[in-house]
This record gives sequence, C-alpha cells and structure tokens, in this order.
Amino acid sequence: MTVNPIRMQRLRLFSFPIALFIGLLFLSPAESAAQVSVAHEWMEASLQAVQRSLPRPTVIARNQYHTSIGMYDAWAVYDDDATTYFLGKELGTFDSQFDGVPVPSDIEAARKEAMSFAAFRILMHRYGSPPGQLLNIPMFEQLMSDLGYDINNTGTDYASGDPAQLGNYIAAQLIQATLTHNGFLGDGANEIGNYSNQYYTPVQDDVYMNFSGNSTLTDFNRWQELNIPFLTPQQCNVPNIGISGAFLSPEWGNVIGFALDDSVKTTIEDDRGFWNIYHDPGPPPLLSQNGQPSATSEDYKWGFELVSIWSSHLSIDDGVMWDVSPASIGNMDINTFPVDYADYDQFYDLYDGGDASQGYAQNPVTGMPYTPQMVARGDYARVLAEFWADGPDSETPPGHWVSIYNEVSQHPLFTWKWEGIGDELDHLEYDAKAYLTLTGALHDAAVSAWGVKGYYDYIRPVSAIRGLSDLKGQCSDPGLPNYDENGMNLHPGFIETIGVNDPLAIEDPSLVGDLKAKVWLGPNEALPCSLLGPGEPLVYPTDVSGVGWKHLDEWWSYQRPTFITPPFAGYVSGHSTFSRAAAEVMTDMTGDEFFPGGMSGFVCPADSFLVFEQGPSQDIILQWATYRDASDQCSLSRIWGGIHPPADDLPGRRIGFKVGKHAFARAQKLYDTRAPEISLMTV
Repeated sequence: MTVNPIRMQRLRLFSFPIALFIGLLFLSPAESAAQVSVAHEWMEASLQAVQRSLPRPTVIARNQYHTSIGMYDAWAVYDDDATTYFLGKELGTFDSQFDGVPVPSDIEAARKEAMSFAAFRILMHRYGSPPGQLLNIPMFEQLMSDLGYDINNTGTDYASGDPAQLGNYIAAQLIQATLTHNGFLGDGANEIGNYSNQYYTPVQDDVYMNFSGNSTLTDFNRWQELNIPFLTPQQCNVPNIGISGAFLSPEWGNVIGFALDDSVKTTIEDDRGFWNIYHDPGPPPLLSQNGQPSATSEDYKWGFELVSIWSSHLSIDDGVMWDVSPASIGNMDINTFPVDYADYDQFYDLYDGGDASQGYAQNPVTGMPYTPQMVARGDYARVLAEFWADGPDSETPPGHWVSIYNEVSQHPLFTWKWEGIGDELDHLEYDAKAYLTLTGALHDAAVSAWGVKGYYDYIRPVSAIRGLSDLKGQCSDPGLPNYDENGMNLHPGFIETIGVNDPLAIEDPSLVGDLKAKVWLGPNEALPCSLLGPGEPLVYPTDVSGVGWKHLDEWWSYQRPTFITPPFAGYVSGHSTFSRAAAEVMTDMTGDEFFPGGMSGFVCPADSFLVFEQGPSQDIILQWATYRDASDQCSLSRIWGGIHPPADDLPGRRIGFKVGKHAFARAQKLYDTRAPEISLMTV
C-alpha cells in the first residue's frame, strides 16, 4: 500500500534492550516482521486519511470505531464462538436485520473480502469528501485493487453468499444507523448536520491572541473561544478563517457509546440544554468572582500558576539534566493519585516539573536495570509536548493510540495470545478483536470526556493566565501594585511584578506594576498558507524562541502559532482520558502491562524532531516501561504544552481507567459469551 511521507516522519519506533535490538538486526525479513493482516492494512489507511482530515478527536474516534465495527462484524459472521456487535442487533432506534450467510468454501478468504468491503465503504463515506478526498479516494481504491477486489461490486444481497455484498451490507446498515433513522439523529453525533452543535453557546466573547491581555473575559470559570490571526485547522488544506472555531462536540455525551451504561450516567438539564455525563468527576476548581466565593479558588490559581511556571522549563539554558529512562520515570498506581485538589501539590512538582514517578529497579524481561538516559529537561519537556500534541497533520489522540498498537503488534517479541494466555491467535482474528476493543474504548473516552467538557465548560490556560494578569493582578502583597485577592500568587524567579528599572518597563513604562513571568517567549510565525502550495506543510523558522521574562498579559502556550489551544473546554483532558483508556485496553488484551521487551522507545533526532523551533539539542529516546507509563507522560505533556492545568488531568485519567476496563469487559462478552460479567459501578 502507498505510504504517506508525513506518516513516515512520525513513525513510532518501539524498541527494546539494545543488545537484543542488535541481535534482531540479523534476522531475515520474514523472521523480524510480523504478518500484517488485512485489518491492519485498512487501519493504516484510515490513519493516513485522518492526517488529511480536520483534527476533530471526537469525530476521528467515532470513525475508527465504526470502521472497526464493520471489520469485526464481517469477521464474526463466520465464527462459531463470537457474536456480532451490530449486525442483527439494535443500535439506538435502528434494528439491523440479518438472517445469516451460507458457509463459504474458504472462510478466511471470505472474511478478508467482507472485512475489506465493509472498511472501504465506511472509510469512503467518512473520508471521501474535503479536505482530503483528492488523496484519500485514490488511496482507498488502490488498496482494494492491490487486494484483488472489484469496487464496482456494490450489491448488498448478503444472502447470496458473496462476501463483498456482505461487507457492503454491513457498511450500509451502519452508515444508515448512525446518520438518521425515523426522525432521530442516528447515534447522536449529528453527522447529517456535519456534527454541528444543537444548543451549546459560549458565554463570553473571544480572546484576541494578536492583542495583549484578555479584556473580553467576563467569567473566569468558563470556556472562551480564541481569535487567532493565522488559524490552520489541518496543514493548509483549509483556508485561514482567523478564529479558532466554535466549541467542538460539547453535546457529545448524547452519542451512543460502546460499553457505556446508564448506571454510570448522570443527566442534567439546565437553561442551556440537557447533558449526559458518564463517570461525572464533579466540578473543577473555581475562582471566586462577582461576589460568589469558592472553596477551591486557591486550587484554581495554583493550577494555572503551575502551567506558567512549567513554561520556564522549555529551554536547555537552565542547565537542568534529567534521567528520562524507566529507571526514574513511571511505575505509579492510579489508586494513589490524589483526589482532593488541595493535595495536588503532593503529586505535581510546582517548580521543578514532573510528577511522583517512582521508576523501576529492573526490566522484568531482561532482569537487568534500566540504563539511565540523561537529557536536558528543556529538551525532554519540548519533545514530550510535541510528540503527544496530536494537532494538525497528525492522527489525533485516538489515532495516535491505534498507531501505537499497530507498531507494538509488529514487534518481534509481541505475543499473539489474547490476554497473554492460551494459543496464539491468527493475526486477522487478533486484529479484528483488538481494533474493536481499542477503538470502542477510545470512542467511549470521547463520549465521556466531551460530555464533561460540554457541561462544565471550563476555561483554558491561555484565557485564564492572560485574564488573571490583565484583570486581577497579584494577591501576594497588598502593598504592591495591582493587588486583588483573586489575583495570582507571586513566585520569586517565576512570577513577579514589573519594577521601574525592569527591562520590560524601560522598553514600555506603562507596564510598571503589571505581572511578568519567566516563560517560553512565544512562537515564531509560520508562513501564511497563501504563500504555500495546496496541502504544503507550514514552514517555521529554525531558531529557538527560548525562555525569558515576559509580560504575563502576553502568555502563549507551547504550540504552533496557528493552533494555540484546541477549540473546546479544558476540563477534563481528552489526552488523559484517551490515553488511560487505551493503556488499560492494551494491558488487558496483551495480558502484560509492559511493552514488548520491557520498554518502548521513540527516537527523536537532534535538531530535526521539533516542528516550530529547532531541537532537541541531542538525540532523545522517549522510553516507557508500560502502556500506563506512556499514558501518564502523555498527560504531563499537555501541562508543559500549556493546554491543561493539573485539575484537567487526574480526573481524565480516572475516567479513562474506568472506560478502558468497561470496554474490555464488553468486548470479552462478544468474543466469548462465557466471559464473566463486570459490575461497572465497582471499577
């Protein structure tokens, strides 16, 4: 199949102990590469299509999930033990009729053909329109041709025994069920309305990123849309429209999930509309304002102060070196994570960065200690932020974890035993089950996280930090200028007031008394899309912005200047929810919490990995012992990236944990009706 050069640049390389790696270099291709199933090929094609699509995590998760349903049901039709998920059953108000198919002479061939036609029709429906259709349609058609299938076979008479028509029927039924049926909006996503919002409206005006401060902020606890001078939703495939876009999917809690149950759902109706919230974490920390006191006001300020302070780590000039190997990072129990926001300072290191990682004494596969990897903190923080950014021209967060599964499953030490026990499964069977389980969990993570986002409608750091600096000031010293009890705490060396002789005041005397912070100095502007060819990636200067003192009214997140922060509320973190759900599924279906060989690795070459500034200054290998460790580092990356405060993070991890466990249990009942029931309320 055709390989997307962008994907090749971002290819995840999962490595293992170096001695073992050197030995494997001498294996033959047949010995060193796992069999690639047809399901794997279609999911790879879908990942390439995602890179050309709008970066809408909820929609992408749903697309992957539905593609996996189509392939799994096409596989399960021919299996005596497994049962279909959708075919012959109900989805919402839609009843998918199915009376069985004749037993084919070659079951494996029939499976591959039916799975391919189902995937092809679904992907063409979802990705065969702008912005990426000019590349996606030929790619999908070429894969069908390479597999030897005739795309002109469009019939849906599955009773004929034709596997192609079975695949077409499954896709047609699923598309119809999730679009609209008998006046209902399909599965609740409003695909027929291009996923537009039905009743959500923002409560305040935009924050204009090309101006200082945030004078339009009227509610410090609610989301605010960003107005960005050069917005690029996905590379240069979409014209610059000058704003960040409306809140994406605030009503996604209305979407039918995979393993979500009414027992973990809260439905709330208010003057804005109604909200379905799965695994409701309760409210985030709120700032006292407008005469309304809040018991969590100090927790609110602490969280956004931490985001600003961690921004000071985004340079190698501080000379801080860290061991970023599993010897020092990872090995945390989610049951020990703090629940009370007042205890978060025991988990996150306010000044030095990072969390309460314990690390591991040894690699359980080799029995040897992990080799330390000493790197500059400024390199590590920037690399981590970009690796997990998953914004434009990426697979987005749910696609990232499908990509991780694809790479892990091709590792020479990967075991094709479901739950790590019993006989090895045929790779097609394993992939069909794995994709449904993983994407089902990712879809449920989207429904759960965005249900919370829509209802709580929580502010992002770029709005809160600029607003606190501009409209409140400092709360540490009544004798200093700009005192407000709801302002920010001063942190010497990190957040201070601007004095008369301060270089910032010398340059602009009007800043005297305002707040300044030691932070990343901000992005270098990319070339406008108008100067580039169609689909040509944005070009950024190769220098380094660095860290220094800056007027806090002009704070920026560590992101592209065209994609400062995602267009939806912060609480809870989608990355934390997606990643923990995926990590739990990967752990359960492989039967091993550790990556193959006891360690993962992604090579980030010196001076060529970072996108919007030069770096890192040395080669870095992102290493995690377990899938959960990778998830935890993904969560931290969003704080260094300026996208989330800690309050968004841990509740998202907890929701993801529950979602992953429930999804795996739901999948097990499909694959084996004898699998034990799980009480959703006890997880």
